[in-house]
Amino acid sequence: MAQQITELIHHPYVPPQGFEAPQPGVYKASTVFFPTVAAMRSREWKDKSAYTYGLHGTPTTYALEERLCTLEGGLQCVLVPSGLAAVATVAMSVLKTGDELLIPDNVYGPNKAFAEGELKAWGITHRVYDPMDADDLDSKIGPATRLVWVEAAGSVTLEFPDLIALVRICKRRGVTVALDNTWGCGLAFKPFDLLPHDEPGLGVDISAHALTKYPSGGGDVLMGSVMTRDAGLHLRLKLTHMRLGLGVGANDAEAVLRALPSVALRYRAHDLTTRELAQWCQMQPEFAQVLHPALPESPGHAQWKRLCINGVGGAAGLLSVVFDAGFTQSKVDAFCDALKLFRLGYSWGGPISLVVPYDLASMRTDWPKHLAQGCVVRFAVGLEAFEDLREDLAQALQVLRSPALS
Repeated sequence: MAQQITELIHHPYVPPQGFEAPQPGVYKASTVFFPTVAAMRSREWKDKSAYTYGLHGTPTTYALEERLCTLEGGLQCVLVPSGLAAVATVAMSVLKTGDELLIPDNVYGPNKAFAEGELKAWGITHRVYDPMDADDLDSKIGPATRLVWVEAAGSVTLEFPDLIALVRICKRRGVTVALDNTWGCGLAFKPFDLLPHDEPGLGVDISAHALTKYPSGGGDVLMGSVMTRDAGLHLRLKLTHMRLGLGVGANDAEAVLRALPSVALRYRAHDLTTRELAQWCQMQPEFAQVLHPALPESPGHAQWKRLCINGVGGAAGLLSVVFDAGFTQSKVDAFCDALKLFRLGYSWGGPISLVVPYDLASMRTDWPKHLAQGCVVRFAVGLEAFEDLREDLAQALQVLRSPALS
């Protein structure tokens, strides 16, 4: 029996080579075997030429990283457990005590919280700039500035900045520029090649991406990526990634690999339905303002049109509204509660539509000049039929007319 158990563990069978199927294989490993001591000592994981330990990569994670590079146009990529982990990895790779970080006023909330918490405790300062005013960014870059975050479109309120101008400023000032590319997904525009025909190579230094959203597509995977075209910068990112012990599960990597072939189709479907809903929302008197980059009245529409329409095109599946100032927060909350297809929940990019009311005043330095006064609600449009989502919004709007609410 003892010999049988040992042989069961050290079984000699090796499956034949040459198996191919639509989906790549799933390799799960912490330990990776070496044939000799010499191989153990000589193998290099940093350039993906070999395998040493599960955290440093398997055929499954390498395959996902390479496909994501194809999607976004990068050359090097690391996978992390979430989009926020991607943001943190960038900061910890680029910044040190005494450095300064600049973030847009409409930055992803947890990015700002990380700057106010951990980075501040480590002696790294930050300042906020107006993303819709390139001159404001230029004036705030100082001798200690080492990293600038940009977002397109902005978090919650979906302003679309002059991304080309912001990137040019950072390049001219010699400051690393990182983009939260979750909204664009590598499909709305190319982050590393913003003007491929007019100015090849003009782009961000780093693209951080919450794969939780469109690449996953199911609302059931948490993952992020950090990508660059610069070999030296990538090595800094990869070493920080290694020292922090960051890794992703093989089954999660498999789920994203399985979803990637349909990401463009899904992105387009989210986009088309959201544009229809945005146009319908503009006709509703309860909404003082509708925020969606494809609407001519939305802040930054001209910049979106220049970058996205003249490029690949796309506007994602997010839509925000500012309610008329006459509606109290309790009425707006009741509207959200009355929705049936739009579920209350964070995140986006999955098949089910979501809704979240935001306290925007607590999220911004000042109330943005380009926004109407009122309660802000963001919709993340899923893959349901436009007609059904429109009817859901219409029935929930009836709640605002109820005299019982105040």
